[in-house]
Amino acid sequence: MEPTSDKIDQPVWIRTLVAWHIVFWALLSVTAIASLVSDLSNRDQLIYLGLLATLGLGYEFVAKPAMRSRRLLPSYLYRLLMIGCVAGAVAIYPQSVFILFIVSPQIWLLSNRVRDAIFFSFLVLATVGAAQLWSAGWTLDAFWEILPWMLISLVVSILLGIWIEKVITQSQQRAELIEELEAARDELADAHHTAGVMAERERMAREIHDTLAQGMTSIVMLAQTAAVELSRGATDPAAARLAAIEDTARENLAEARALVAAFTPVALSGATLTEVLRRQAERFTAETGVDVQVSLDMPDDEVAALPQGQQVVLLRAAQESLANVRKHAGATRVRITLGMSADGVAIEISDDGSGFEPLAPASGYGLAAMRGRVEESGGTVQVDSAPGRGTRVQVLIPATGQEDS
Repeated sequence: MEPTSDKIDQPVWIRTLVAWHIVFWALLSVTAIASLVSDLSNRDQLIYLGLLATLGLGYEFVAKPAMRSRRLLPSYLYRLLMIGCVAGAVAIYPQSVFILFIVSPQIWLLSNRVRDAIFFSFLVLATVGAAQLWSAGWTLDAFWEILPWMLISLVVSILLGIWIEKVITQSQQRAELIEELEAARDELADAHHTAGVMAERERMAREIHDTLAQGMTSIVMLAQTAAVELSRGATDPAAARLAAIEDTARENLAEARALVAAFTPVALSGATLTEVLRRQAERFTAETGVDVQVSLDMPDDEVAALPQGQQVVLLRAAQESLANVRKHAGATRVRITLGMSADGVAIEISDDGSGFEPLAPASGYGLAAMRGRVEESGGTVQVDSAPGRGTRVQVLIPATGQEDS
């Protein structure tokens, strides 16, 4: 017995072949039984039953496999054997002509081309008609009596065969279409998986850049400054730098652990965004000497009520802007402003540094990472700068419920 899943995967016409098998064996059995109660001689009856047995064996071991495999040689061999057996049976017992009702569809089930099916349909009817004429004594009256029936049988056989051919063709086309759809679905699933992997990698790269890489940059710069101060004998400032290095390293370690456990910044896990921004500003001022001021154009409780995802985006934007100020701007003052507008919540980071040309090709990853993170949240990034005029970075995140508008 075939597995259920295999049956479901088979074309419709293959799954319905069992009905053809049942009809074939039922009619063949009825024909054999009818011959046993007829007035045939023992010799004719043995020959007749032998022909039916040969037809049944040929159907079971040649025709059935050929219907599934669509191989040409077995299908030709069976159809020739079938024509010979049916013609012989009709010649011996004319009443068995109704076997044509089951052999005519078999011709089409075994044909790969319509013209082959029509040829064999004509051949079987002509042979069976000749067998009937032989049984009737080759009389002209028998010919005219058989001819209309033969023509009607030929037309019905061809019409039925064309319908069978269309069912087979449509079934095969449907099977091919299903196979193509399944292949397309698998390709789409692979594409989604690949896109998800790439997005996750990009997300991880941004997280590492915005946390660990910037922390390491701070440690390097603090270490360099401490080394210079030690070479000058200024031990107290150097000790302060070493303490700042330890604090930064501990914070980086906490961020690394947070990255492993989740993607929520460790700084936001126990403080509000306002507190974190002010702490970042104080530390930046202590490390670089740049005056950093944080101002709020919205109440603290509204800031604390912002969704966690928005707070992360705003914090990362501020951190990246401060990192750029540290590495490139040469600024003396930085102002961070957090506020709410009709379009959502915005953060602005401005400095009085050397500025740059925003349209020039970017040499780093930070600004692109910031823009990617903000756009994923449905927000926008605007950078206003020019050589010698400082830089202003504005990040706008739509308020909750506005992303889909």
